[in-house]
Amino acid sequence: MPLTRRRALAAAAATAFLTALSACGGSGGDTAAAAAGGTTAVNVGALSNGAAKEVTINVPVVDAIRAGLPPQIRDAGVLNVGLGLLPAGSPPLGFVGTDDKTLTGSEPDLARLVGGVLGLKVQLNNATWENLFVGIDSGRTDVGFSNITDTEQRKLKYDFATYRKDNLAFETLATSNWAFTGDYQALAGRKISVSAGTNQEKILLEWRAKLQAHGKDFAVEYYPDTNAVQLALESGQIDTYLGPNPGVAYQVAQSADSPNPKRSAGTFSGAGESLQGLIAATTKKDSGLVKPVADAINYLIQNGQYQQWLTAWNLGNEAVQTSEVNPPGLPITNT
Repeated sequence: MPLTRRRALAAAAATAFLTALSACGGSGGDTAAAAAGGTTAVNVGALSNGAAKEVTINVPVVDAIRAGLPPQIRDAGVLNVGLGLLPAGSPPLGFVGTDDKTLTGSEPDLARLVGGVLGLKVQLNNATWENLFVGIDSGRTDVGFSNITDTEQRKLKYDFATYRKDNLAFETLATSNWAFTGDYQALAGRKISVSAGTNQEKILLEWRAKLQAHGKDFAVEYYPDTNAVQLALESGQIDTYLGPNPGVAYQVAQSADSPNPKRSAGTFSGAGESLQGLIAATTKKDSGLVKPVADAINYLIQNGQYQQWLTAWNLGNEAVQTSEVNPPGLPITNT
């Protein structure tokens, strides 16, 4: 996620999963990978309590990609994956499943799929956001899969293999016909909620200033947590909420069978209008791991497993066409 934390997404997690994840501790367990030439069956969306459509995805070991691994990782047979989910989790990205111990979510599942292509056993190492990077720096973890945004500042220390768009989304009631197609003029006259101190607030307030310069405006409303935002939507106190796209996708899925279902009214790059933000697997700079990780993701894209994974987690609107190594990221000047 961008340098300013996505508080709305964390708030959703805290409401639903704080107790379970606190009981889990710092390690998320592992999943066995097949031997070279074999196949791994990854149960994507398992134990997700309805946050995903569970599906089993079969992934073969691709020996040509596995051969490019740093020898110490290939010989050890383990991919140590860092997750920055403590203390509360971030559904649908990562959280403790219904068995109160297994880490589920879109990020752990993609790590398992990549591990399958590489023929490695995946060990999930859960930590706070800050300690996720400490783990990569120290070599305790090989790669981070934790909604990490590609930024030029982070490139000073890390390499990136992209796998999702970093998008924001507008959430509204399913009964509303309002849509956002990228033109901030559509916000005029609306009542919009956003979390304070976030990247999405920065973007929203920039749009508001532009509208005010033309004699137009919209109301910005703040609420203490995700539950309060959802109640405000349902009661008509606000027209829409702007937050991280995965969090909106999660709320939409959770509300599908409720008396007040929600929908996404449109997305926007988390990096702003000049750059499409990208989420990336993150390795220590020059460790030699980033290319085989990108190659594994591209194998999944080319052979359909990637699309199955995104669809299961309701994140199809964040699909990328290819995994890129160190593409242009959020500029250092964007603070």
